[in-house]
Amino acid sequence: MRLPSALAKIVEDFSLCERQEKLELLLDYAGRLLPIPAGLTADFGQPEAVPECMTPVSVYLQVAEGRLRFYFDVPAEAPTVRGYASIIQHGLWDSTPADILNIPEDFYLATGLHDVLTPQRLNGLLAIMAHVKRLAVKNLIPQRSDALPE
Repeated sequence: MRLPSALAKIVEDFSLCERQEKLELLLDYAGRLLPIPAGLTADFGQPEAVPECMTPVSVYLQVAEGRLRFYFDVPAEAPTVRGYASIIQHGLWDSTPADILNIPEDFYLATGLHDVLTPQRLNGLLAIMAHVKRLAVKNLIPQRSDALPE
């Protein structure tokens, strides 16, 4: 499976955990979600909502030198979704759009989270990842159009 190295490490960590440990690690990631930097909206615009997620989730995208960073606004009372957002944030930090688009849709199966969470709960992870991929696509297009001759 082709994953960015940081995401591959996170997936491996989850795969090595027992059932209860997976849940504890997910909650640990919820606590690691990086705060949205002050002034991010002034520099990078408004966040995008993730409408497919039942929990209100917004994503801020920061692009620097063709690399992407994601910041998420997720309510504190949704630790599972905060954990998903944090996994994606840390696992994709400074990845290129192409790296993100190469991640298989079912990458989460290697974590074993599907064995401890309901399909409805996993939908949050899938929704956030799908939205991140849409943002990656939007950031591929300018790179390609810049390369076209005038």
